[in-house]
Amino acid sequence: MSEGAHKGEKQVQPYRILLAEDHIIFRELIKKSLWEIPGLEVVGEVGDGLDLLEAVKKLNPHLIILDISMPRMSGLEAAAKIKRHHPRFKILLLTMYRSRDHLVRALEAGVDGYLLKENAFNDLTAAIEAIRNGKRYISTLITQQMLDNLLKKSRTKSEGSELLSPREIEVLKHFAEGRSEKDIAELLQISGGTVRVHIANIKKKLPTGRTADLVRYALRKGYSTLT
Repeated sequence: MSEGAHKGEKQVQPYRILLAEDHIIFRELIKKSLWEIPGLEVVGEVGDGLDLLEAVKKLNPHLIILDISMPRMSGLEAAAKIKRHHPRFKILLLTMYRSRDHLVRALEAGVDGYLLKENAFNDLTAAIEAIRNGKRYISTLITQQMLDNLLKKSRTKSEGSELLSPREIEVLKHFAEGRSEKDIAELLQISGGTVRVHIANIKKKLPTGRTADLVRYALRKGYSTLT
């Protein structure tokens, strides 16, 4: 190939990464993993939040991989400061915290990725690629946990009718149709006091205790058609 052809080739610049982690052994393991990913270059490493702020100015990284728990300044605080002054820098937060509160705080700080340390070595490449392509990355373990919680809440809500006894469903039907406690008692051949107990139990079991909502619930479930 001619010299001109060599000169005409576009050289791909490495994706520059700054690593901020105070645990030296874990930092070395992460750094080793990063060197094994083609196209990446670890341009620096620091062990605390204040040193990170200085290193960012000097090293101009594309991506900062940042531990959430750091000496002198937490990873969340450092991330917020970096994003405020250098919004172009991408941040992948490393953490052991699975809680929704930590995730929300991280997203509010402006991070581009949230990766659990327990899954860091399995998902590191995927996390970096997602962020590099302009996407936000959240650890697969957390997204699965959030999905499981949503499904659990959905099942609990949909199973509300199963929490009602057959007699409570009968009471709810007549209650939704506007009948008085006395009328319901006569129709079901029970006492007015028993009717009141059933209505109180229905309100405790269902998501809302307001009369209008109970009527809508009975209609939605087909217990009453108001005919």
